[in-house]
Amino acid sequence: MSSDSAFHPSRRRILKAGAASVTGLLSGAAYAGGSDKPEKEEVKVGFIPLTDCASVVMASVLGFDKKYGIKIVPSKEASWAAVRDKLVNGELDAAHVLYGLIYGVQMGIGGPKKDMAVLMNLNHNGQAITLSKKLADKGAVDGASLAKLMKTEKREYTFAQTFPTGTHAMWLYYWLATYGIHPLQDAKAITVPPPQMVANMRVGNMDGFCVGEPWNHRAIVDGIGITAATTQDIWKDHPEKTLGTSLEWVKKYPNTARALVAAILEAGRWIDAGLSNKAKMAETIADKAYVNTSVDVINQRILGRYQNGLGKTWDDPNHMKFFNDGAVNFPYLSDGMWFMTQHKRWGLLKSEPDYLATASAVNQIALYKEAAALAKVSVPKSPLRSVKMIDGTVWDAKDPKAYAASFKLKA
Repeated sequence: MSSDSAFHPSRRRILKAGAASVTGLLSGAAYAGGSDKPEKEEVKVGFIPLTDCASVVMASVLGFDKKYGIKIVPSKEASWAAVRDKLVNGELDAAHVLYGLIYGVQMGIGGPKKDMAVLMNLNHNGQAITLSKKLADKGAVDGASLAKLMKTEKREYTFAQTFPTGTHAMWLYYWLATYGIHPLQDAKAITVPPPQMVANMRVGNMDGFCVGEPWNHRAIVDGIGITAATTQDIWKDHPEKTLGTSLEWVKKYPNTARALVAAILEAGRWIDAGLSNKAKMAETIADKAYVNTSVDVINQRILGRYQNGLGKTWDDPNHMKFFNDGAVNFPYLSDGMWFMTQHKRWGLLKSEPDYLATASAVNQIALYKEAAALAKVSVPKSPLRSVKMIDGTVWDAKDPKAYAASFKLKA
């Protein structure tokens, strides 16, 4: 089904449904008057064409932004580098952005150094690692078989990620290293913008890539790639995209930031509320103004229906979530600290940072709690969480320096 052919009637239906969901709220705004009024009513929010931009888009399309006295203006961007530059220079107010990109700018290792802010998590899970059909035809269909092939068939192997300090780079490197493949010594890592991954694999520019949906599923539909692993295989309920901005912007527009978070929380809750909402979301974001692909490329994996491109199908309960009863969106300090441990592991950070202090400065927990209270969303008791990774190691943020140094494969 082409997104272009069916979008406009669908959008009218969605707007009608959304209007019903916020009826009675637009007239009496959800913020208190006076000092709590948003300082800036129009908020330009950047996004990259990926499924996980959905809560930003739907907050705008369904009018959740109006409820909090703002107007979200989604701005489609070409690459993560462009998002970074526009956040740093103020062309964008905020953005759907890679967790590790925000930390890279904060630490001065991902471009210009600037104090940054993570306002909330936008989603958990839902990225994947794709290997080329050519590799799959030679038996490389997962991490172990890829490692075996790379040992027996010596050549330069190239894998793509989307930004050097970003989430996809860290998932790709972690996954390769788990199977004994050093991502920087045994292979060549290149950076490719998400919407260009499939085209680059088609012409043979890489052997594999890590990217967000719908581009992994698109590679299967186009017959050029297979899904070797999902990122939730690497870390169940991992943080993925954030709502990011500069610290300067948060300090200048705190009420606007709070309203923006509350509106997007409501949109995430709406998306995760049921199958029909997810179907409507897929119809909306498939349009050329957003992700620019066919609906059928988006609507399977957001429901947890996976195919690997080799005849295997499965239902994954740990698929992409936007709200999950509020569990998705809290900006855990331990999540930010984990990205710094990996930046240190792979030599991006040359010296040891103050992990907890940096995460406490970047992740705007107090502001998030205020926005969550507005949207009636519960928050966890602790800003730290413990997780078990694919290689059996446990990350609990208790000793990040020792954790970063503990890996056999590192820079």
